[in-house]
Amino acid sequence: MKPETDYQTNFRSLDELLERDKLREKDGFPRKIKVGRLVKPGRGDKTKVTVVPTTVEEKFYHDRIHDQEEGDQSGGSGQGEEGEVIGEQPLDESEAGGEGGAGEGEGGVHEMESDAYDLGKILTEKFELPNLKQKGKKKSLSHFTYDLTDKNRGAGQLLDKKSTLRRILQTNISLGRVRDRYNPETSGFLVGPKDKVYRILSREKTYESQALVFFLRDYSGSMWGKPTEMVVSQHVLIYSWLLYQYARQVETRFILHDTEAREVPDFYTYYNSRVAGGTRIVSSYRLVNRIIEEENLFKDYNIYIFHGSDGDDWDREGGQTLPELRKMLQTANRIGVTVIRNGRGGGSSSFENYLYHSGLVEENPDLLRVDRIREDADEKRLIQGIRYLTSEKAGA
Repeated sequence: MKPETDYQTNFRSLDELLERDKLREKDGFPRKIKVGRLVKPGRGDKTKVTVVPTTVEEKFYHDRIHDQEEGDQSGGSGQGEEGEVIGEQPLDESEAGGEGGAGEGEGGVHEMESDAYDLGKILTEKFELPNLKQKGKKKSLSHFTYDLTDKNRGAGQLLDKKSTLRRILQTNISLGRVRDRYNPETSGFLVGPKDKVYRILSREKTYESQALVFFLRDYSGSMWGKPTEMVVSQHVLIYSWLLYQYARQVETRFILHDTEAREVPDFYTYYNSRVAGGTRIVSSYRLVNRIIEEENLFKDYNIYIFHGSDGDDWDREGGQTLPELRKMLQTANRIGVTVIRNGRGGGSSSFENYLYHSGLVEENPDLLRVDRIREDADEKRLIQGIRYLTSEKAGA
């Protein structure tokens, strides 16, 4: 039976693992902990994510000399001198192109369920993802604070001395008891019952910036396997980062598309769904624009849109897709597109070709970012891509 642990303990364990790894790197040794490629959504609560930090350990090879038995054609002393190198094998299996795994160059898998907010804190602090400075729109929430902001004459919690002196002076001027307004004699002033002004506690609504993030994923036949894992891992990390940046005030919408787009309820469904159809990117962009318009989301939310695809698109010239993309740029704080290079074809995808030819990327460097990444990219490259997609300035 799997032992139950609280999320704070899991977060602390992951935090400590990464801190030890950072100290190891400072001492001149390579990092051992890999996180970025092994993050996936948890089942149920969308604020919970599954983190699989794996440790990569060197594998040592030893030459063994077998006693040659009758009829055995293997083994024996062979040719060569004692101490002669008879072959080489890389210590890290990943250098030889292997997948790795428990007992094959990588340590065993140990899953941790963590709160996405805590993961976002780690990404911001230890992986140096940017801190958002300008968050824009705010919406009234059902939170209240009490402050000594209102004023009341006659009674209250705290005497407002400046306002009280002003009221006393006005009262005595009206009674004709002030002969020299610039140098009044205050010893003979009368103080009326309403001259004393107090500050009193008032109930004030708090306002907090909040975000709405759309995650779009191409789940057509060409995106099965590693490209899907890459896109979803990246989107889970981006969601965690936003959750930390907006102090948990983040809402999510999940959209899958092949030739048609559909909204799904949670990260888990978003991760596990797949079809074998073709690709029309415009279907997802059109659905996003319709949701924003029909629900009037632009008024209250900072809107983020992140899309993952291999870039194949039946709309070869972008005649339908580009107008929808321009419309999204009018409402979004950031649109980040990750194009996964799956290695099955050379050159740029149709989406990349018509997007860069349109000039939208150059015209909107702080609103629209496109990152091209291989499906076998390591953690460092994945984090680098997220940093590029989320930074406030294009050159950051």
